[in-house]
Order: sequence, then C-alpha cells, then structure tokens
Amino acid sequence: MDTDDELLIEAPHRELLDQILDKWSLSVLNELCERPCRFNELRRAIPQVTQKSLTVTLRRLERNGVIEREVVSTRPVAVLYRITPLGKTLRHPIDVLLEWASRNMPAIERAREDFDSQEEADL
Repeated sequence: MDTDDELLIEAPHRELLDQILDKWSLSVLNELCERPCRFNELRRAIPQVTQKSLTVTLRRLERNGVIEREVVSTRPVAVLYRITPLGKTLRHPIDVLLEWASRNMPAIERAREDFDSQEEADL
C-alpha cells in the first residue's frame, strides 16, 4: 500500500461512516444480515442497546438506504426491518476491516500497553 497518497475524508463521507460504522449500527446490520427482524427481536438480540438508541440507529440506517422498514398489517401492526441491496454491499468492506483488526490486534494491544505504561510513568 502506498502511504504517500493523501487520505482525504470529506465531511459527507465522514458523516456517513460515523453513521454506518458506529457500535449499534454494526450490531443491527449483523442481525439483519441473517434475517429480517422486528424491533423487539432486535432489542432482544442486542440487549445492551436502549430503546431510544435502537430507534435512532434504525432511522439513521433507513435514511441512508441501508435498511428498509416495512409495516406489516397484522394485529397488532408490526414493523419489520430488513437490509437493502445497498446495505448488503457493506458486507465486504466491513469484513475487510474486521480481518485487518484481527490480524493487527496483537500489535494494537502492545501499542496500547506501551501508551498506558508511558501515561502512568508521566503521572
């Protein structure tokens, strides 16, 4: 990889990446890659997320065209969330990032330990 090339991340790209790669979005996408889910199924699958955070995350992903929301006319009315074809295209880049993280985790852990040790020594 040529590291001399300038890495330019413009505001719209940064905003989109922040919205798609945040902690709850990745968890939601992980669940929806497996199957469509109702809101409460997602809540049970991701127990750490609050109702408000899940609602905000789903709306943001829907706004970006990554997931779609379908109102199912049952009694009571249900809402089903599913990943869109655009959302499915995220699988490969996310897998690449996860592979990078796995491959480099030992070096990252060493860097963290070195940093933390230096921070403690400076106190």
